[in-house]
Amino acid sequence: LFDYMAPFLEAGMMNAAVRLLYKGTLRMLLVLLHDFPEFLAGFHFALCDAIPAGCIQLRNLVLSAFPRNMRLPDPFTPDLKIDLLPEISQPPRFLSSYAGALEGTSLCEDVDNFFRRGPSAVFLAQLPERFFDVADVDGEQQHRYKAKVINAFVLYVGVKGMEDARDGPVASGPAADIYAALASAFNVEGRYILVNAIANQLRYPNAHTHYFSCILLHLFAEADKEVTREQITRVLLERLIVNRPHPWGLLITFVELIQNQAYNFWNHSFVHCAPEIEQLFESVSHSCQTASRVAGGGEQAVA
Repeated sequence: LFDYMAPFLEAGMMNAAVRLLYKGTLRMLLVLLHDFPEFLAGFHFALCDAIPAGCIQLRNLVLSAFPRNMRLPDPFTPDLKIDLLPEISQPPRFLSSYAGALEGTSLCEDVDNFFRRGPSAVFLAQLPERFFDVADVDGEQQHRYKAKVINAFVLYVGVKGMEDARDGPVASGPAADIYAALASAFNVEGRYILVNAIANQLRYPNAHTHYFSCILLHLFAEADKEVTREQITRVLLERLIVNRPHPWGLLITFVELIQNQAYNFWNHSFVHCAPEIEQLFESVSHSCQTASRVAGGGEQAVA
């Protein structure tokens, strides 16, 4: 279904038939979110891989699913210690494989060796070019990023990184070095795909949500380019300004980013580049509190 709609949605060809199909798909996902959330949660990777990049609300619906026996804590609870939640130590359940896109690339083996042998400047320098093809467009060479490979690679490295992080902080591990190298070397398009792949793991309370939230905040804090911080903010913001529901992990990460003075969020130039942008940030900062309380109720939140 998503593969069929993708060309129309990516090209903005929303004629009457495609618009009707989109609305029907949205309603189907709402039913699944309400009645079969475990299905959406279990197949979240495969579904997000198929959903076109611009369909942010569809993706939010998938990522907002959480087990029916779980009650989400309010992200705005005073002195909420995320790392002490019992669910944070539990890995999420996967009902679909995420390593299929990496088959035949030797990326898994190379990452395993990188984790086992330690830092390698050569590996990090050569890694970014393995995620795009060079195509000739009107006489100019352009990079075409392999989005599905990046999505799978981000998750594979994260799973390896969580095993490694048991012995130390997330920020000092080889996984963080890999993410930082890609964020620095990719152009705007590649970096947007990378950040979205990380944000796709910000879901209900579990080990993956906590780990990738820490990774995203670390990339923001340690970015060597201001545009990287701006793109991280863009990915979070564009997922928050659409209608509810909003994934719990997304809210947790955004709240930490804007409230923790260590990230100096409100002093970055892109926040104040225009009065309209500054007002938007302030509005989302205020309104996401209401969204978090709805998501923190006993039932799946839908809009």
